[in-house]
Amino acid sequence: MRFCSGKNLALSLVVLLIATPVLADTIDGNWCSVEGLHVSIKGPAVVTPSGAQLLGDYSRHNFSYIAPAGEPDAGAKVLMRLAGETRVFVSIEGKAGEPQLWKRCEQVS
Repeated sequence: MRFCSGKNLALSLVVLLIATPVLADTIDGNWCSVEGLHVSIKGPAVVTPSGAQLLGDYSRHNFSYIAPAGEPDAGAKVLMRLAGETRVFVSIEGKAGEPQLWKRCEQVS
């Protein structure tokens, strides 16, 4: 009985690693600010901090939407950029200052 040679074993391991899915490599999910605000993204759908449900511009690592009436910065574009598995930078288009760092929510109430 012949076992895989070292070269074949190495190739098999490389193929296996390539086939393994990457976890949490999208902006989809629930995001929380240190101020207690919450945003939920699922594809182009978003639930904003006030609970408004609307559609935004979605890509795998970025998301943007227009803040609805009744929210701070209403009418302005909210920009979100994935910064790792558990972090996202949030900024308001045209507003000076550093983006806020939000984290994946541990629990959504």
